[in-house]
Amino acid sequence: MSLIRGTSLQGFTELVAELGAEAPPLLEQAHLSPRAIGDHDSFIDYRSVIAVLESAARSTGAGDFGRRLAQRQGLEILGPLGIAARTAPTVGAALQAVEQYLAVYSPALAVGVKAVPDSTLAAFEWQIVVPRPPSHRQAAELALGVALRVFRLLAGPDFLPTSVQLRHEALVERADYLRYFGCPIDFSASTYGFRFPSAVLDLTLQADSAVHAVVQDYLGTVAVPHGSTEVDAVTRLIRRMLPTGGLDLDLVAHQLAQHRRTLQRRLAAADTSFAELVDQVRRDEAERYLRDTTMPLGQLSGMLGLSEQSALSRACRRWFGASPSQVRRGAR
Repeated sequence: MSLIRGTSLQGFTELVAELGAEAPPLLEQAHLSPRAIGDHDSFIDYRSVIAVLESAARSTGAGDFGRRLAQRQGLEILGPLGIAARTAPTVGAALQAVEQYLAVYSPALAVGVKAVPDSTLAAFEWQIVVPRPPSHRQAAELALGVALRVFRLLAGPDFLPTSVQLRHEALVERADYLRYFGCPIDFSASTYGFRFPSAVLDLTLQADSAVHAVVQDYLGTVAVPHGSTEVDAVTRLIRRMLPTGGLDLDLVAHQLAQHRRTLQRRLAAADTSFAELVDQVRRDEAERYLRDTTMPLGQLSGMLGLSEQSALSRACRRWFGASPSQVRRGAR
């Protein structure tokens, strides 16, 4: 479940080089492939992302490394999710889309916007949802830096939070944080996020409702929204966990806080099984990647949790009656 798109490290290699260090050794130490850096179609381990950000800050001497990297990223790192946000009718609707479908970008993260009691403010909050995450100060500052850029894209370049919350103490001079965020900073807070006038949520965007609807439909095929059924929940977990190569019924049952046999009975009551759902998700994901990307077939096999490319070829012939290459050519 600790996965994130390769775009989470967009600009990493260039920034490290500008600060006088070398990125390849840092990536190798964190077990990250240089080819995945900046690639939206690649999933990488989020714990490794946390580790490489911390080591980059140490090796370059830049205590604000995460915030510097955020200046090289924006809504585009979210891929189709970013399009859904950009084409929403209001800032609030855009943020709601990001909150609902963030798992498409990373199932390891969660964001939310809620009202601040007894005030005219709203609170944006960011958190890691994997159990027992390592120290992630640079990752948190990267996330809030990117969030600030997204808010300025949606609400206007003059957007400023009223305050920023950081769970850790200052990593550099406090005055640097004030210059960066343009508002007071609450260090050692109970959460990561920032507060802003709730009226910002009602600001209208130059929305394209047709594009927004299409992208929302697409996102619905790759991440099941909240309030879903038991089958939907299992399907969502299967889709998230396929690239890890460690997918099995026991692991999914554990994630849902159920016994293996209980989950099997509930799936049977819905006229399906775990194996059928895995096969269905693999088929859907294979069709989407073959249709929409030029991902090498060996890499696609790994994304689907298959042991080798020959397994993908056999599966495609069973699903589509054609080889992966023929499916890709036919879709185009």
